[in-house]
Amino acid sequence: MLSAEEAAALARRHGLRQVGLRPTLPAYLRDVWGHRHLMWSMAKGEFLSQHQDNYLGILWAVINPILLGVSYYLIFGVLLDLRRDVDNFVSFLTIGLFTFTLISAALTSGSKAVLGKVGMMRALSFPRVLLPVVVVLAELVSSLPAFAVLLGIAVVSGEPVTLKWLLFPVALVIVSVMGLGMSMIAARVVHAWRDTANLVPLLVRLLRYVSGVFFSIPARLAAVDGVPVVVSVALQYQPAAVALDVVRETLMASYPLQWQTWTAASGWALLFLVGGFLLFWRGEGTYGRA
Repeated sequence: MLSAEEAAALARRHGLRQVGLRPTLPAYLRDVWGHRHLMWSMAKGEFLSQHQDNYLGILWAVINPILLGVSYYLIFGVLLDLRRDVDNFVSFLTIGLFTFTLISAALTSGSKAVLGKVGMMRALSFPRVLLPVVVVLAELVSSLPAFAVLLGIAVVSGEPVTLKWLLFPVALVIVSVMGLGMSMIAARVVHAWRDTANLVPLLVRLLRYVSGVFFSIPARLAAVDGVPVVVSVALQYQPAAVALDVVRETLMASYPLQWQTWTAASGWALLFLVGGFLLFWRGEGTYGRA
């Protein structure tokens, strides 16, 4: 019978490692990179599984935001007359809805990424952070037709095509990275405290109503007297709000490019990505346990 030292040496020689232990951060990063092909395959499977039971398939990624946009336009644009606050309310509203749909999908689906793959984690050895990454990649691919339609809506609604439209893909990358960071944080928190899964829909609804999806935050703040500066800055520069603004600044003439918005959005994206990755990595040895 092998001694403990001999067994450990044999395992190292054949590239085996003990399960249920958290690897070092450099080793974890190498492992993630080494499984990049698996990540793309899993993302493809996730994308196909999302739409296999629908006759219209991926078209629902376009139809749902448009139907929601019509509803919001009637409620907030016509009944509450918030369209007076914004030039080209149609583009403003659709950009907000389509962009926020990507963020909310990443947050909602990402929170279930680990709990929904317990059997897979027990059967296969791979860095668990791939699970929220795969979810966000699948959601991004699902959203691409909707964003293509968004470009058409901007043109039809009267937005001129300018050079700053070239920054539209960059804005989508920033939004996606922000969503990925949120997804990793949500997956880790929900795995550690299962009851917090019930709070994710509430958080998504709260973000929808405070992030300027269907109203202009500066215009609404200007209409209210005595709003503290701290509250005003917090509302305008919170993550979801600046994520919507960077997309609007690329497509809408009435939204000029502002370095403050892009700096804030990029900063939030980097903070969520790094913070979310480190938080998720710290729980690596606990995923998949009963």
